[in-house]
Amino acid sequence: MGRRTAWWRARPGHGRTPVRARVAAAGAVLCVSVALTAGPASAADSSYAFAADARTVKGATGTTDATLLDPGRSYRSSLPKGAKLYYRLETDASTSAYVAVTAVPRGNGKLSVNDGIKVSVQNSQGNSCSYESANFGITGSPHPITAWGARTTSPRMPLCEGGGPYYVVVERADADGSTSGTWDLELATATEPRLGRTGATSAPTTWNSATPSPLTGEATTRQGGAGFARATSVQQGVWRAGISPGQTLFYKVPVDWGQQPSAVAELGSHDGGDSSGYAVGALQMTLYNPVRADVEDIEIGYDGSQNTASLAPVPPVAYANRYAPTDQVNGMRFAGWYYLAIHLSTAVADDFGAGPFGLTLRVRVTGAAQDGPGYAGQSVPQNVFGVTAQDRAAAGEGGSGGGGDAMRALAAGGIGAGTVVLVVLGVWTVVGRRRLRAS
Repeated sequence: MGRRTAWWRARPGHGRTPVRARVAAAGAVLCVSVALTAGPASAADSSYAFAADARTVKGATGTTDATLLDPGRSYRSSLPKGAKLYYRLETDASTSAYVAVTAVPRGNGKLSVNDGIKVSVQNSQGNSCSYESANFGITGSPHPITAWGARTTSPRMPLCEGGGPYYVVVERADADGSTSGTWDLELATATEPRLGRTGATSAPTTWNSATPSPLTGEATTRQGGAGFARATSVQQGVWRAGISPGQTLFYKVPVDWGQQPSAVAELGSHDGGDSSGYAVGALQMTLYNPVRADVEDIEIGYDGSQNTASLAPVPPVAYANRYAPTDQVNGMRFAGWYYLAIHLSTAVADDFGAGPFGLTLRVRVTGAAQDGPGYAGQSVPQNVFGVTAQDRAAAGEGGSGGGGDAMRALAAGGIGAGTVVLVVLGVWTVVGRRRLRAS
């Protein structure tokens, strides 16, 4: 969220089982049970939820020691103030590679509007394949910000055509007066195969750009998740949640080829606090595509009365959108899970208290689903650039990634987490008794 700049033209430069062991194992199962039943973040939790399977890596200070990022994996790292770090991608000549870098500030250091991150992908000759930056917006409110990098085969990049090593460069855009220290990073990678046959090589020039009417009707409570990996799934509908100053809620909605998503976030009225106060950039909402590339964002102020943030219309999902020069169009380049990240600025607490504040999210998906462009291979992760029947079911159920999905898998098998604990404990008890009798 915040403001960003992108550059997508290649350019040079740049025995017996002890009782104690059984108790420890039982405790481990109980911990697993808690993890499985953990749902989306509560309104009082403003921390970022990293991917549960993320591997911790250290960014290198040069290309020679850059850690390899495997496709379809998530990684955790850190970015000190003033640092410039390198990571490595390896791909063949016909595969596009994407990496999204999410920065999460630690502590309560002061941030400026110009504080942020810069992400670029470079080839082994130092030529830039892509460049993007992201910052924290006008209020400097600490929250997760994401910038993405890419080495794509379509559109063709003359200086980044061949296979081999490419380097992801992540650096701070530190502003004068900033006191924010080390930031945590989450890096997520994906690859996209080439098409089976040649398609259009220019973006559509006409599409329905009329602003759709916001959905009406009773809202269903569905609290947002605390990160991309824990985003709460939603389908078309009206949803409500509680959001506190400094908190970011993540939602995801399946959008198929040929479909257009739209979203309206309404921050409800609030009677507490200073009725004459006003928070600039109070609510920020960003739309991200399936590889977490930001498509567009919007900020609104807040004076205690209800206010609404509406995303501008985006085109239907189409492969050829990648040839457009603007983020709002080229970001709509593939089907899959689209993410909505909604942040409430810490400044809101100064005039209106700690909340939580009422949030209503109105999501609409228009257009009939169409066939995909015909990839010649499989993406990594699998099916990331499409919408499956399981995705649609998940959107209806409202689960989140990680534990939520694992819990649904157990439920589908006719067994819940509590039953798992009882069964395992029962097995351990029987085994323990038999061993005691045999001794």
